[in-house]
Amino acid sequence: MDYRLDLDWDDFLQRYWQKRPVVLKRGFKNFIDPLSPDELAGLAMENDVDSRLISHHDGHWQVAHGPFENFDHLGENNWSLLVQAVNHWHQPSSALMRPFRQLPDWRMDDLMVSFSMPGGGVGPHLDQYDVFIIQGVGRRRWRVGEKVPMKQYIPHPDLLQVEPFGAIIDEEMEPGDILYIPPGFPHEGYALENALNYSVGFRAPNGRELISDFADYVLAHDLGSRRYSDPDIKLRELPADVLPHEVDTLRQMMLELVQQPQHFQQWFGEFISQSRHELDIAPLEPPYQISEIYQLLQQGESLQRLGGLRVLRIGGQCFINGEVIDTDHLPAVDALCHNFSVDAALLGEAVDDPSFMALLAMLVNSGYWYFTH
Repeated sequence: MDYRLDLDWDDFLQRYWQKRPVVLKRGFKNFIDPLSPDELAGLAMENDVDSRLISHHDGHWQVAHGPFENFDHLGENNWSLLVQAVNHWHQPSSALMRPFRQLPDWRMDDLMVSFSMPGGGVGPHLDQYDVFIIQGVGRRRWRVGEKVPMKQYIPHPDLLQVEPFGAIIDEEMEPGDILYIPPGFPHEGYALENALNYSVGFRAPNGRELISDFADYVLAHDLGSRRYSDPDIKLRELPADVLPHEVDTLRQMMLELVQQPQHFQQWFGEFISQSRHELDIAPLEPPYQISEIYQLLQQGESLQRLGGLRVLRIGGQCFINGEVIDTDHLPAVDALCHNFSVDAALLGEAVDDPSFMALLAMLVNSGYWYFTH
């Protein structure tokens, strides 16, 4: 399915992105759901898939985590099934992410899909990331409030909600409608009838995550081993004092680690190209020989990228699922980074280089790309 998004991106980025929520009526015209509620329920029964069941009755909220064995015990209203990273597990659903590639790949996260019975939702809450919520089959009412300081509370150990709020958006959404919500705007949605929703979420790492992961990189690569030294130390009146220039020197030692462009780029590429959810990786048994891959490409076969695989370029380097890929064939790397499907024409002269083909064979045999035949 080729989803065409009816959106003036320049206008949207200038007026709304990270500024104001907005409903994009019929953003997808003649919208067709890429999966059915039964298929979503099937995914929620899988071990590697992250899923939740959220229900509320008489003000009491319940949360259960998958995998689920069945859904027979559920009533006719007030519950939602939410499945994360559906784009990793269901190829037709991953097509819903592509119209949003006007925004950078590294900022995009995953596709969360929810099925709700009438009254089903997760309650009023805040998110710390941007999200586009696409209405599938059914209707759902969404309310969005102004971005003001709000007290959060925990009605259940797995839920964080906010107090009731006044709405600046209050709209019934129908198939193909899209609600964009920037970080920090309170919102709640509940189904008016059996409804599917698709949430294209974005990544926004905070400083704590960055420093924590960078520290792991420093340890793994044995960096920062230079010790503090003070050959020009002076006598001081009060031995308990730590002097300002000493604190500055210590801070500078830490900053020097971050300010090495090569290491910072290498760390960030590894960090940001890792998916936060499991991938549907199936390493090939028996593996392809390089000659087989060469022959299939020459016969016109295409290689398809695994759903949810993060393939990013920083400078001249390509990072795939947390690893850097070293090759001199930059046009072929560009083809792998920018296209979901590649063939011999896109890879160009690289297919005649045994070292590149060995690299490609490693990627295919790891399950990152696969032949579509």
